[in-house]
Amino acid sequence: MTSREIELHPTVGQLAATANDPTADWPEEAIAFARELAGHYPDGDRFPGVAGAWIARQKTANTRRGYVRQFRVWEQYARSSGNHPLQARFALAEAFARYLETAPTMQPVKGGRRGEKAPTGKPRSDTARANLLSVCSSFHTYAVRASKELGLGIDADPFALVPRPDIDPDYSDTEGSTEEETARLLAVARAEGPRTYALFLAIYTMALRLDSALSAVTEDLGHDKGHRTLNVRLKGGRRKKKPIPPATSHALDIYLDGRTTGPLFQTRTGRPLDPAYVWKLVRRLATKAGLANAATFHPHVLKHDAVTHALDDPKAKLHVVQDFADHKDPRTTRRYDRRKNRLANSPGYGIAARMAELLDDEEEAV
Repeated sequence: MTSREIELHPTVGQLAATANDPTADWPEEAIAFARELAGHYPDGDRFPGVAGAWIARQKTANTRRGYVRQFRVWEQYARSSGNHPLQARFALAEAFARYLETAPTMQPVKGGRRGEKAPTGKPRSDTARANLLSVCSSFHTYAVRASKELGLGIDADPFALVPRPDIDPDYSDTEGSTEEETARLLAVARAEGPRTYALFLAIYTMALRLDSALSAVTEDLGHDKGHRTLNVRLKGGRRKKKPIPPATSHALDIYLDGRTTGPLFQTRTGRPLDPAYVWKLVRRLATKAGLANAATFHPHVLKHDAVTHALDDPKAKLHVVQDFADHKDPRTTRRYDRRKNRLANSPGYGIAARMAELLDDEEEAV
């Protein structure tokens, strides 16, 4: 997968002298994954190229990395059972779905080499299995579309009829924090340093996804109608201008210290912060802050808590919080609303009390 130079300014009416390898323009995640797969298949096999092209068409680096990670599970399963992924049929796809119900997940090996993992974790949740099967179906749907041009002989997605776990749209397994616990975490983050405090505060007060925060650059900062703003890249590649609260703006100014170029949150060498580093940082500081959910705390919990705490306000309007959270569907926002599960909020108390008053009135009338 090497690229050849292409003449940038050929004579009018004349093609460039050399052709460019289109894979050279793929994102790095697609190139790396195609090369990885090419090591397992014979020369000339179309599968690595099709898989790479499918990864390349995903809109964000975070999505591409996630798709690679999940699709790798299916590719290894098919190959280890002696089946070529492009020749897979419904029976194999259905067997894979059953396999996921009990298969352990990969976990870091304590004391092992850097990046070493072993299958020692709990099986995937219903949501995780549904997501993984959806990724597999996405690839095979793409392969069907590409089949005619590439001569792959594929006419159906083997995952199309595979049943997926039933997911309760109102359920969220994220263990949230109280406002007091979040305050403790932010205090620990402030003691850790200006960059950590600005990052944590931005994620919480702006309801940011981690990839949105880490993909931002200082040039995305701006002003609009009296508000300081950040032009955020959302899930799926959309852009949205979000207001920065004064406390967060102050923390950013202290951290940036006049810097106006480069990643908003960067390393000492000027590269964007690594998501894996932030995950470890968040877990470590949650433990240091003594949070009850420290063992399962991760960056998205900060956004989860921001939405939950916003909904805790009696004056909160669902559609306003939905916009704050960048959710397309209000049902997603509702999953964060703890008020719906509070026993004290049951309307039964109110109607029972009013009925008791009515019954007293009826008895007095009799």
